[in-house]
Amino acid sequence: MLDGTPMTVQSVISPAAIPFAIPASRWDDSVAASLSPAELLLYRSNLLGSDLTVTNFGGGNTSAKLSETDPLTGQSVEVLWVKGSGGDIGSMKLDGFATLYQDKLLGLEQHYAGPDDDDKMVGFLPHCTFNLNGRAASIDTPLHSLLPFAHVDHVHPDAIIALAASSGGEAATKAIWGGRIGWLPWKRPGYTLGVQLRDFVRANPGVEGVMLAGHGIICWGDSAKACYEHTVALIADAANYLNGELSGKPAFGGQKVASNPDRAAIAADLMPRLRGLMTGARSKVGHYSDDAEALEFTGSVEFERLAALGTSCPDHFLRTKIAPLTLDPERLQDDAYLGEKIAAYRELYAAYYERCKRANSPAMRDANPVVVLVPGVGRMTFANDKTTARLAGEFYGNAINVMRGAEAIGDYIALDEQEAFDIEYWLLEEAKLQRMPAPKPLVGKIALVTGGAGGIGAASAARLLRDGACVMLADRDARAVQEVCNGFAKQFGKDVVRATVCDVTDEAQVQAAFADCAREFGGLDILVANAGIASSAPIEETTIELWSRNYDVLAQGYFLTARAAWPLLRRMKEQGGTSVVFIGSKNGVAAATNASAYASAKAAANHLARCLALEGAPHGIRVNTVNPDAVIRGSKIWDGDWRQERAGAHGIDPGQELEEHYRQRSMLKRDVLPDDIAEAVYFLASDMSAKSTGNMINVDAGNAQAFTR
Repeated sequence: MLDGTPMTVQSVISPAAIPFAIPASRWDDSVAASLSPAELLLYRSNLLGSDLTVTNFGGGNTSAKLSETDPLTGQSVEVLWVKGSGGDIGSMKLDGFATLYQDKLLGLEQHYAGPDDDDKMVGFLPHCTFNLNGRAASIDTPLHSLLPFAHVDHVHPDAIIALAASSGGEAATKAIWGGRIGWLPWKRPGYTLGVQLRDFVRANPGVEGVMLAGHGIICWGDSAKACYEHTVALIADAANYLNGELSGKPAFGGQKVASNPDRAAIAADLMPRLRGLMTGARSKVGHYSDDAEALEFTGSVEFERLAALGTSCPDHFLRTKIAPLTLDPERLQDDAYLGEKIAAYRELYAAYYERCKRANSPAMRDANPVVVLVPGVGRMTFANDKTTARLAGEFYGNAINVMRGAEAIGDYIALDEQEAFDIEYWLLEEAKLQRMPAPKPLVGKIALVTGGAGGIGAASAARLLRDGACVMLADRDARAVQEVCNGFAKQFGKDVVRATVCDVTDEAQVQAAFADCAREFGGLDILVANAGIASSAPIEETTIELWSRNYDVLAQGYFLTARAAWPLLRRMKEQGGTSVVFIGSKNGVAAATNASAYASAKAAANHLARCLALEGAPHGIRVNTVNPDAVIRGSKIWDGDWRQERAGAHGIDPGQELEEHYRQRSMLKRDVLPDDIAEAVYFLASDMSAKSTGNMINVDAGNAQAFTR
C-alpha cells in the first residue's frame, strides 16, 4: 500500500516508553511582531491547535477581548473574539471566530435564573453578534465572556484530562500547582459553568487557572503570548508530574496478551465482516490502528474493566459512543460470534437510550459500535465517512492515554451515564447535526479501481471521489499510481484515497490489493476493473506470447480481480448491495481488423461480466460493463504502440489524422474522453442504476457495429 508511509505494522514499545509528551513554546516573536490583535489571536490558536500535545483535533477554544469600531455608531467597543462552533483551532482562519459585543454578553445574565436555563441562554448568543458575523458562537462562549481577562485558553490534552478524570485529580492538582490552579467539579459546558467559573475566580483572586473536572483546564493571560505560554507551561507541568507517577509502574496492571505479528492481516479479514454486520441507513467506513497505545491497552490485565467504563471528556465521548465493543481474539473467525456481539452491542445501546431518554429527546441514532478493540490486534473504528472514523480512533487513543494517567494517581472516572446521554442527545447538539449539509451520494462507499494511474482509471476514480466515495487506486506502475494518489489527496483530502501496487495478472498481488483496501477502508462496495493493454497484429503475426498477454490481462486479470473482490462485496448485501463495473471495449462487441487477440479477450471479459451478473444477483452484487471506443486523448494505451498499430491498420497517419478518423467514423462525430467513460462508470456504480445488472453501456459517440443485439 502506498500513501506516503510504508504499509508495515507499527512496532510495539514498552509501557515505560510511552510518557506524556512535554510541550514547549513555539512562539516566534519575529512572526508575531507584524500581526494585528486579531491575527495574534489566530496565531496563538493555530500554535495551540496544531500541537497534539496541547489539544486534540477540533478540541479546545481560545478567545480575546479586542477593541473594535462599531459599524453602527463609529464608537470603540469591546468585542469578544472566540472560536466558533465546530471549528478546529489548529487549522482555522480568522473567519472561524465568532465575534460578539462583550457588553451585550455580560448583560445576558439578567435572563438567567439557574441551571435549567442553559439551553435558553444559548438562544441569546446570536443577538450579541458583532458586525453581522455569521459564525455561530460555541457553547463554551460564556466561559470566556464571563471571565474578566483579555485572553483566555480552554484546552483538554491528555495530561490535563488524566488529572480531570481521576479520583486523585484534585489532590494532584494541589500537589502540582499549590493554590495557583483551582478545581471545579463536573458540570456540563454552558452558561451555568461560566457563572460557576466566574464566581470561583472572584472568590480566589490569586488563581491563575481552573481545572474543570472531566473536561479540561481554562487559563488566561494579559497578552496573546503570555496566555499561550501559560497554557503550554501548565500542560508541561501536568505531563511531568504524571510521567513521574508512571515511572517504573506497569500501565493497566501489566500485559497478558502479546501483540499478534499477523495483526495487519487479521484486521484486513475482520473489518469487512464487522462492516457487513453494521446495518443502518448508510454503510460504514473503517479505520485501523495498531499503534503502541492500542496494543498496550488491549493486551493489558485491566483492559476489559476500563474499556467497559467508556470515555470521560465530552470531546472523546461524542466521537466514540458510550463504550467500545471488545472482541475475543480467539473467536474472530466465528461469524456467528461476531453477529451475536454486534447484536448485543446494539441491544446495549438501545437499553442505554431507553434508560436515559428525556421526554423531548431526539429519536435514537445509529446503535452500531464506533470503536472495536481486539487484544493483540489493535483498534478499529467505523463511521459514516473515513475522516470521522479516523478521528474517532485518534480520540479513543487519547482516551487510552487519559486512562493510563488517571489510574496512575487514583481511579479512572468515566462520564456518568445520564450525563453522557444528555450530552449525546442534547437538543443543541441535535440542532447542530440537523444543520449539517446532506452527505454526498457515495459517502460511506468504498471503491477499488484497477489501472488507477491510467486515463480512464484515474478519471473514474476522480468521479467517484467527487461524490464522496473512498477509493483505492491499484496499478502496476508504482510511481505513476502514487503521483495520481498524491494529486487526489490534495484535491479531495488525504483520508479518502490510497494507492497500492498491483499487477492484475499476479494472483498474490491482486489478493494483497484487496487486503489493503479492506484494512484501509473496511471493505468494498464498488469494483472498477479497468487495468488493460492493447495490441494490434494480423493473425499470422500474432504470437503465442502476444495472445497470452492479452488474455492474461484482459480476461484472466478481470477474473482474478472479480474473484478477489467477491467475498468483500457479498458482505454488503444488507447495506443495499454492491457494484462491479468492467471497462470493456467496442472491440468486445464489434470485430476489429488486425486485433484478434485484443478483441477476443475483451469479448471474453464482457461475457465474464454477464456470467458474474447471474452469480452476483442473489448476493446483491450488480455487474455491468462500459464499452468505450477510441479514447485517444488522456489514455496511456494510445501513447504507445497501439496508436501506431491502429493507424497502420487503417492506412493513415498516427497523429491528428488518426483522431480525426475516429471522430468522423462515429455517428455523432465527437471525441470520446476519459471523463465520458467515468460518467458511465459513476452511473453503474451508484444507486442511479440500482435495478440494472448484466448490461452494457457503449460510450463510443455512436458505432452501429457495436449496437448490442
